[in-house]
Amino acid sequence: MRRPLQRSTRGAYARFCPVTTRWGDNDVYGHVNNAVYYFYFDTAVNALLVEAGALDPANSGVVGLVASNSCDFFASVAFPDAVEVGVRVAHIGRSSVRYALGVFRAGVEEAAAQGEFTHVYVSRATRKPVEIPEHVRAVLERLL
Repeated sequence: MRRPLQRSTRGAYARFCPVTTRWGDNDVYGHVNNAVYYFYFDTAVNALLVEAGALDPANSGVVGLVASNSCDFFASVAFPDAVEVGVRVAHIGRSSVRYALGVFRAGVEEAAAQGEFTHVYVSRATRKPVEIPEHVRAVLERLL
């Protein structure tokens, strides 16, 4: 069994993306369901890529598909908490990038949850892996 990561702080991340919790994110136990954190990760990464001009979801010829993800939980988040997702690039390969992510409640220094998320870049048309385009790589390198 994999050992959980050490709980990270805000200083471990290059950028933050606000994510709105929704009523439907909560489960019967009164907190955000574990599966929803993956939506938060995906939203934050893709929002930063779109903002930087590295992704046009409807038209980019090369897209990043999720190949792997994981999440460790330390504290509950619940609607209507204001949360931010910290994002940094942990590793850039030829055709893949691994992100480190942390979910933070507003005003809290330590992550409520944190995880990793790997994109493999593929041709939209063939779904075959391709080299990360230079303009995308430049954006990713700023998040190292």
